[in-house]
Amino acid sequence: MNMEELARRVKAASITLAAAGRDLKDKALAAIAGALEERKAEIVAANREDLARSERENLPAPLLKRLRFDEEKIAGVIEGIHSLIKLEDPVGKTLLATELDDGLELYKVTCPIGVIGVIFESRPDALVQIATLCLKSGNTVLLKGGSEAMATNRILAEVVIGAAVEAGLPADWAALLETRAEVHDMLKMDEYIDLIIPRGSNDFVRYIMENSRIPVLGHADGICHCYVDEEADLETAARIVLDSKVQYVAVCNALETLLVHEKVAPEFLPAVKKLFDEHKVELRGCPQTRAIIPAVPATEEDWKTEYLDYILAVKVVAGIEEAVAHINKYGSGHTESIVTKSKEKAGFFMDHVDAGNVFWNCSTRFSDGFRYGFGAEVGISTGKIHARGPVGLEGLVIYKYRLLGRGHLVADYANHSRSFKHVKIEKDFSL
Repeated sequence: MNMEELARRVKAASITLAAAGRDLKDKALAAIAGALEERKAEIVAANREDLARSERENLPAPLLKRLRFDEEKIAGVIEGIHSLIKLEDPVGKTLLATELDDGLELYKVTCPIGVIGVIFESRPDALVQIATLCLKSGNTVLLKGGSEAMATNRILAEVVIGAAVEAGLPADWAALLETRAEVHDMLKMDEYIDLIIPRGSNDFVRYIMENSRIPVLGHADGICHCYVDEEADLETAARIVLDSKVQYVAVCNALETLLVHEKVAPEFLPAVKKLFDEHKVELRGCPQTRAIIPAVPATEEDWKTEYLDYILAVKVVAGIEEAVAHINKYGSGHTESIVTKSKEKAGFFMDHVDAGNVFWNCSTRFSDGFRYGFGAEVGISTGKIHARGPVGLEGLVIYKYRLLGRGHLVADYANHSRSFKHVKIEKDFSL
């Protein structure tokens, strides 16, 4: 089947899925969870095949870690699906209700976006999360994972799509793409595809945007910062910084640059370096940092880099204004955190930092759809369109206006025989 025919069929299925009720969608999600559990041995075997091939091809260690999909990770995605089942259906919610005139009622009601094309990295769990979020939100989906996870993605797509179809979903509600040529063709399918979600580097996201007329919800680099203020509890700050960096280094919400106020740097940096040494984290520091602790000299490029590895850039700053300016210059709009006892400084930081997620006294690793209670996420949007930060169910719906009348005519309002009331009403849409 060529790409255009596939896109046409997925588009047709989107009309059916958009009208599906919560019971059918949750039944399909439960079937997917059951099928993943039943076939986990096959999934793990396929993943081992991907891992062995990637090791032979010298894939970097952080990417190998992202690629691994063992029984523990399968259990995690199954837990995520059960959380998703418990969430309300995001489709059909009344966002606004207005009585325009007697018997003429306007409703703003959520609905699916339609067909979503998602291009994601080596993490196979992303395929399950994306597919199930699209299902729950009534969207059909075209999935393109990394070639390094080809065997794992194949069996996951077979399990996920097949279980949902058996539960009653349309046959073409989801499809797996495997080649770059298919991605190239997909970017031209604006007649059939409503939204593209690329997960990757800034360059990759920019390439997608420049080569498609389809709207793009961009998830670019995760260049995340933590600013340790002069009024921080340094013991708390050390725990937060360590968790932000080493809890799992190969993810987009891991810490990449540490900013420290110059007044606490002489005490804080030696203490935190000892902790990072225990985890074999390489520090790359500015001149002031290196005057306090041993570190590799940081270059301009280090402030712009998402390492996804045991490397951390460190900069000493004069105060919160310099910290915010640095973040807004070099950050990717992902996740930024401040550690301080000062409520006023926390407020200043949150108001002035330009990012989808801004935290006070907690790890950047909390920036995640599952941890936010979204069930999972299709990605983290670093742009400024309808969805920002972790994109869960609410980011996968838009809305339509539904107007209910009783033979109302615009002519009556144009000739002033009738006039509008525009009264807000507390009422959910129903026929």
